Amino acid sequence: MSYKQLTELERYQVYRLKKMGFKQKIIAKELGRSPSTISREISRNTGKKNYRPKQAQRMTENRRKNAHKAIKITE
Repeated sequence: MSYKQLTELERYQVYRLKKMGFKQKIIAKELGRSPSTISREISRNTGKKNYRPKQAQRMTENRRKNAHKAIKITE
C-alpha cells in the first residue's frame, strides 16, 4: 500500500465541502480517500479560524522540508 499526501486542490475541495456542511465520511468518499485521512488533515491543520487550505498547504510543505530523511543501515 502506498501513501499519497493530499494535493493542494484536494485541500481546497475539503475546505469547500466542509464549509457546505458535509461530514468527513462524505468528503472522503467524494475525494476517493480514507475517512481517517480527512480526519487527520482537518485536525492537523485547523487553527483558530477553522480549516484553511492555503495555510494547510504551507504547513505541509514546511513539515516535509524539515522532516528527517530515513537512513538505511547495511553491512
